[in-house]
Amino acid sequence: MSDRESINGSAERRLGVFKTYKLYVGGKFPRSESGRVYEVTDSKGQWLANAPQSSRKDARDAVVAARKAFGGWSGATAYNRGQVLYRVAEMLEGRKEQFVREVAASEGLSKSKAAAVVDAAIDRWVWYAGWTDKIGQISGGANPVAGPFFNLSTPEPTGVVAVLAPQKSSLLGLVSVIAPVIATGNTAVVVASADAPLPALSLGEVLATSDVPGGVVNILSGATAELAAPLAAHQDVNAIDLTGAGAELAKELEIAAAENLKRVLRPLPAEADGSDASAGWTASPGTHRLTAFLETKTVWHPTGALGAAGSSY
Repeated sequence: MSDRESINGSAERRLGVFKTYKLYVGGKFPRSESGRVYEVTDSKGQWLANAPQSSRKDARDAVVAARKAFGGWSGATAYNRGQVLYRVAEMLEGRKEQFVREVAASEGLSKSKAAAVVDAAIDRWVWYAGWTDKIGQISGGANPVAGPFFNLSTPEPTGVVAVLAPQKSSLLGLVSVIAPVIATGNTAVVVASADAPLPALSLGEVLATSDVPGGVVNILSGATAELAAPLAAHQDVNAIDLTGAGAELAKELEIAAAENLKRVLRPLPAEADGSDASAGWTASPGTHRLTAFLETKTVWHPTGALGAAGSSY
C-alpha cells in the first residue's frame, strides 16, 4: 500500500500546505499590526502567496527593536560580526533550493538563471562578512599633526539605518544593501520590494536561525511609500538608503530626513530600479556601501616630551 492510499485501498488526495509569510521584527515573526495582507503574484500574474501589509505602527515597532539591538551589535568585535555573517551565508547555502524557486517566480527567471542569482547573493554575503574586521584599516588611521600628540581616526557605526530594498532584484540586490549595513555594526529596518517580497521574508527565517541577534535586521513588507515616509521622519532613525525609492518619492524622503540630519545614501546609476531584475548588482560592489553609514571619531592623545631620539616613553 502506498503512502497516499487510505487503509480501505482508495486513493487519497493530499492537500498542499501553503506557507504563511510573516514580518521579521525583533527576532520574532509577527503578523502585521493592522491584520492586512496583499496578494503577491509572479511575473505572469499568477498568485504566489499573501504577504503582510505592514503599517506605520509596524515600522515604529521595527525601529524600537533596531535601537534596542544596536548597543550589543555595535559593541561586538568586528571579528565576531564577521563570524556571524558567515554563518548566515552557511544557512543560505543550506536553503538554496527554496530561494531559487522564490527568485525564479519573483523575477520571472529560468531555474538556471535564478540559481546563478542565488549563488551570487551567497557569495556577496561572504564577501561582506570578510570586510568586518578590515574596513577600519581603509577608513581610519593615524593622522600627522604638528605637536606632541597621537591623532587617531577610527570608524564607528551610525546607528539605526532604514533600508529601502531594490524593487527589481529581490535577493541579490537585497543582500547587497543589507549586508554592508550590519557588517559595519549598524542595525537595519528593511522595507522589502513591494512586488517581490517573498525572498526577503524568507531571509528573515534564515537570520532567525543563524547567530544574528534579534533586532539587528528587521524586515517589513508592504507599500514602500507608506512605510518609507514614517521611517524618513523618525527621530530615532539615523540614516536612510533610498535605493528602492523612485525619483519623486526619494525627493520627499530626503526632505523628511533633513529634519534630524539623517545620513542619506542615494543609489548609483547602475543600481537604479529601471534596470532588469538583478542587472547592476552583479559587478563588484566596492566599499562605498560599507563606508556610507560610518561616522569618524578622532581622538587626540599627548605623546609626552619628544626629543631627538623620539618618544620619551
